[in-house]
Amino acid sequence: MAKKLLEGASKEDQTWLAEVTYRFAFDAVYRPLPPDANAARSRLEAGNRAFAELLDRITSSPPAKLNIAVDPHDVGLLPGRSAAPKQQPFAAIVGCADARVPVELIFSEGPNDLFVVRVAGNGMGDDVTASLSYAVDHLKDSLRTIVILGHSGCGAVSAAVDVYLKPAKYMQIMTQKDLRQILDSILIVIQLGATWLERVYGTEVVRRPGYRTTLIEVVIALNAALTGYGIRSRLNLAVRGEIEVVYGVYLLEERLVWSPRGENPDWFHLSAAPRDPDDFVILCDLLVSCPRVMDLLDTTPKPVRH
Repeated sequence: MAKKLLEGASKEDQTWLAEVTYRFAFDAVYRPLPPDANAARSRLEAGNRAFAELLDRITSSPPAKLNIAVDPHDVGLLPGRSAAPKQQPFAAIVGCADARVPVELIFSEGPNDLFVVRVAGNGMGDDVTASLSYAVDHLKDSLRTIVILGHSGCGAVSAAVDVYLKPAKYMQIMTQKDLRQILDSILIVIQLGATWLERVYGTEVVRRPGYRTTLIEVVIALNAALTGYGIRSRLNLAVRGEIEVVYGVYLLEERLVWSPRGENPDWFHLSAAPRDPDDFVILCDLLVSCPRVMDLLDTTPKPVRH
């Protein structure tokens, strides 16, 4: 709604009436740590909806407001003495380095709430895994969940898809080792996404007008889900049990976090990362057949299963 109201208006004509306020008050009642992984996920989802709703009311009057309570102790504001605050995030977020995805803000969280690791393509490199290993081992008193957060229109995934569709472009990155490592890991996921689209829509799917865009968005979701699966396995979280791994895709256009969930018609949620190959097959079927992907593909016929 906010986007429609602002379309066609110059910066001088626009009235920006949304306020995000971080409130530091020693006499305030602060939110307790979520007791478990489900409560942590619910808090993140609610915070994301609050952020999105705020921006949907951006042209309203009086100003739309979002107040985020911050415990002064979390930034070292201790009465009468100076000391470093104790680190106690309830969620670790593996996000993309893209500057359009301000992780704390989109979840309506403040300092010391989230342990954030950001890397292009939100992949599972050694540095990412080591950072999460630290969080799991040293922040276990507060940590409840790990979130793998992709985002729509990801530049790393888009570049990898373009290489997949036009292999000659790979020559342009052959001498760029760091970039090639990122794209190489995504190319495997692209092959999975492309194969599943062909299984559901037939080989002619590559001729659809929205195929490139669709493949990018499918891969973004699959990449986040598979990274979540890999993190759970490498950190042995299935055995520990108390920390859940979930994933989602932040839609830049909607400002909401999305993931395919068959049991709920409202897909603006975080979802559990697949636990085994059967879970992954279910995810792929659900993802490539969902309304969002069908709209991107610019197709109306129902998928044909082979």
